[in-house]
Amino acid sequence: TATLLHDDVIDGAEMRRGCQAVSTEWGNETAVLMGDWLYMSAFETALQQRNLAILDALTDATRKMTEGELIQLALIGNMRITEEQHLEIVTRKTGYLFSASCRVGGILRGANEEERRALADYGLCLGIAFQLVDDLLDFTSDSTKLGKPVLSDLREGKVTLPLIRLLRKQPQFASLVRAAMEEPAGETRLAKQVLASLGEYGELDHAREEAYAYVARAQEALTI
Repeated sequence: TATLLHDDVIDGAEMRRGCQAVSTEWGNETAVLMGDWLYMSAFETALQQRNLAILDALTDATRKMTEGELIQLALIGNMRITEEQHLEIVTRKTGYLFSASCRVGGILRGANEEERRALADYGLCLGIAFQLVDDLLDFTSDSTKLGKPVLSDLREGKVTLPLIRLLRKQPQFASLVRAAMEEPAGETRLAKQVLASLGEYGELDHAREEAYAYVARAQEALTI
């Protein structure tokens, strides 16, 4: 929850899970401090276990998540972002959080190192799949189900997997995508043209298949 509060400040998002974002309702200062408070509360909970392996997993994940946000900020609006760069962001932003959560579950229940590693791999692949689907829902869902405006990633200058592949294969769409990013608030005409192009060239389906592949890898990690 702490990461989501900070995310909304960074992204300038107005809605979260169908409600006003904390930053919209009470201001960025309150949202940042509340996010910090939640982070410390999470680590206080972890400290109660007096287990260094748990703290190692959580601090490592926190560092990697912050690095992912910094990398994403550096690449906002960059339509030359590669699949590899985007996957690195996804892995750091979401994959490592899921991975650490699953590893900690194993630590708490006395799993051996092989089992902890398998749980961590499961969480990593599941987290990547989750983020790929989340990116996809920005194009395919509606605001009622999503809890925030659709096409908001595009407006924020985030070039996610379907767009990366479309621009690589069909570079003539670059000017349309750029114009859609700069559309005035409340207008979606150009964004919907981008969405139609993604559907026409099958990139939404391809991104969904990619998420399914990571789900399969997650399941495979648990076969031990």
